[in-house]
Amino acid sequence: MTKKEKVNFVINTLYKLYPEIPIPLDHKDPYTLLVAVLLSAQCTDVRVNKITPILFAEADNPYDMIKLSVDEIKEIIKPCGLSPMKSKGIYGLSKILIDKHNGEVPQSFEALEELPAVGHKTASVVMSQAFDVPAFPVDTHIHRLMYRWNLTNGKNVVQTEKDAKRLFPKELWNDLHLQIIWYGREYSPARGWDLNKDIITKTIGRQSVLDDYYKSKKS
Repeated sequence: MTKKEKVNFVINTLYKLYPEIPIPLDHKDPYTLLVAVLLSAQCTDVRVNKITPILFAEADNPYDMIKLSVDEIKEIIKPCGLSPMKSKGIYGLSKILIDKHNGEVPQSFEALEELPAVGHKTASVVMSQAFDVPAFPVDTHIHRLMYRWNLTNGKNVVQTEKDAKRLFPKELWNDLHLQIIWYGREYSPARGWDLNKDIITKTIGRQSVLDDYYKSKKS
C-alpha cells in the first residue's frame, strides 16, 4: 500500500467503526471543557468525569471558581492526581478569564496557551471541541497508534502532530483525533493488546512493531 492508500484505509475504517463520535470528557460549555481537559493530564477520562460534577456543583464558571480557595479546589480534585498544580492552574486561569477576557474562554491558541497550566494539547482540545476550529491534539493513544501505523517516527508528540496534520485532510482533523483515541482504547491499547482485533495495525502496521508482537506471543 502507498502512504496515501494507508491514510485512506485508516480514515475509512475509523468512520465505519465510529460514525457517531462521543466526546470523552463531560462538559456543558467551553469553560467546563477547559477545566476537564486540564484535570485529565495523567488521569483517566472516566475518573475526571466522576470528579467534575462535584467540582462544577460548587463552581461551573470562573466567577464562582475564584470564590473557592486553591486548597478547596485541591481537596475536590485530589483523586485526579497532580492536585497542587492543577488547583493553582484552575484558580489562576479563572482569575485571568475574568480580568482579561470578560469571564469567557478565548477562541485563540495564543490566548489559551497564555493561561496557567494550559499547554498546546489542552488548547488544541478546547479549540477543536468547543469552537470547532481544526486542530489535532496528540495524546498517548494517538502518539502510540501513529507510530504503530508507521505514519510517524514516534520521536515526540510535536513530530507526531506535524505528521498527522500533513497526512490527514484538515476538515477531518477534529473527527479523526477523537476516532483514533477511541480506537486506541478499544482495539489497540498499550497493555493487553490483541493484534487480531486491531484491523488497522494488522493491515498497515510498522513491520518492527508486528515482529515484536509475534515474538512476544511466542515467548
